[in-house]
Amino acid sequence: MSEAVAVAQEAEMEETVFEPALAEEVIEKYKDIPGNLMPVLQGIQDAYGYVPKDAVALVAERLNVYPSQIYGVLTFYAQFHLKPRGKYIIRVCMGTACHVLGAERIRETFYERLGIGHAETSPDRRFTFELVACLGACGMAPLAMVNDDTYGKMTVQKVDEIIKDYSSLPL
Repeated sequence: MSEAVAVAQEAEMEETVFEPALAEEVIEKYKDIPGNLMPVLQGIQDAYGYVPKDAVALVAERLNVYPSQIYGVLTFYAQFHLKPRGKYIIRVCMGTACHVLGAERIRETFYERLGIGHAETSPDRRFTFELVACLGACGMAPLAMVNDDTYGKMTVQKVDEIIKDYSSLPL
């Protein structure tokens, strides 16, 4: 990804306006339950698609927890994201079977077509691209997923079809 695209993407993501009402609702739901930090963070991520830094401050204040403790949890568990993600999460399997059957070309094609690399999100927040170690469907290799939809026996043409199909959907 070019530096200009990266700068534009970062600037666009920083423009996200935090609406505390969603976080407040999640906190209220779990505030009296012992061990509530994980469900609160999961609920906030479900509501926003990631955990905004302003939400961390709010959770810290409302649950009487240090922000450093919250960031410790957020950075320990791979399920949490600190930056906005795309509506469509594209995952490409890089496991052995997929690698042998052409996953590297599939990865390159997604990179070229989307203009983003691993763990990056398109400026319009339509797509987030991730490489994964294994998706557990070696018989369908090479394999990609978009959210919960699985695409096996991937080809460059299928990459183009996937991008076209998901690009035509509303954000």
